[in-house]
Amino acid sequence: MTTDEQALATGTELSEAFSGLLEEVRAVEAKLRAADPPLAEPDLLDGYRLAFSLLRVAVDAYVWNDSARPRLVDVIGPFLKWGGDNSDAYYQLSPVDPARTYRVTGNRGDAVYLSMTVYGGPDDGRYSDRIVGTVNDRALEFDADGNFAFTLSPTPQDGPGITLEPDSVFALTRDYVTDRETARRPVWTIEAVDAPQRRTEDSADMTRRLRAARTWLAAQLAFIPTKVEPANEIHDPYPVPTVTYGWAAGDAAYAMGAFELAPDEALIIDGSSPECVFWNLCLWNPFLHTYDFTSERVTINGAEVTYEPDGSWRIVISDRDPGHPNWVSTAGRAKGLIWLRWFLPEETPARPVCRVVKVADVADAAS
Repeated sequence: MTTDEQALATGTELSEAFSGLLEEVRAVEAKLRAADPPLAEPDLLDGYRLAFSLLRVAVDAYVWNDSARPRLVDVIGPFLKWGGDNSDAYYQLSPVDPARTYRVTGNRGDAVYLSMTVYGGPDDGRYSDRIVGTVNDRALEFDADGNFAFTLSPTPQDGPGITLEPDSVFALTRDYVTDRETARRPVWTIEAVDAPQRRTEDSADMTRRLRAARTWLAAQLAFIPTKVEPANEIHDPYPVPTVTYGWAAGDAAYAMGAFELAPDEALIIDGSSPECVFWNLCLWNPFLHTYDFTSERVTINGAEVTYEPDGSWRIVISDRDPGHPNWVSTAGRAKGLIWLRWFLPEETPARPVCRVVKVADVADAAS
């Protein structure tokens, strides 16, 4: 093949990769419209927003970011919802090269929990399939101002850090606060030791990046919309194993459920939480993202909950306020998903108990 023929072939592949990514975005709408049963209008509108959240994360993670000179970018926020967001957390993502060493620094701000997790698996856009390692605030050392530092390296280091393994591909930070409005957000930076002075790329590299972005986006569409049965129940909580699908936390327990309520009905959830650094309950649409938590309380965390005298808790989910201090709004949705998480729990939580009552009877049910 001549030089001109190689250039033409490379240009064609690049164009096809670009078109393929745009086609995958269009596939979001096709999947929304083909949902069976049809999506309720609020969920359908969320689905259109989801398309752009997924595209933004895919482009930031695979097209822009570079493991040789990485940058931690936001992947969760009030207007960036996908894959299990919540109102109490900040998440940032960066690619890593398993052959490089990175210096990670930051300040904890007002986080009650923070961590970085490195994930291993395919490096072509397919979702990570295992956790390489996690370092959280219990293992870090902080100075008087809350600053910290540690290392990611293929060579084991003294002190806190993560040893990179040959399939390490991404690092994800998690910062949890109990009051997003007033808490100081943690700050993170990551720098490659001996980073190259100039970014090196060509058409083949961009083609690879666009294909990876498309593959990742397609993986997100594979399991949504999500349905959990039966309604008005929560499944047994489970800890996250070292083998994972996606970017799950390595030091949290989770439980998932669903609600389906008439406008005059409420779901009462009775439960208890083991000692842990943070826990919360979120309501999600079928795409695993929260309703608008900037306008009403659609999530609640352990610092906001009013507890029973014995330390247990009762949360009430309904469309309208039943006058209970732990009310969580359905935001007008007739059905949706419920997600609970407990970080660094001393034991796996007990399964919460659910029952449906009339909103007017919530006060009587509490007695």
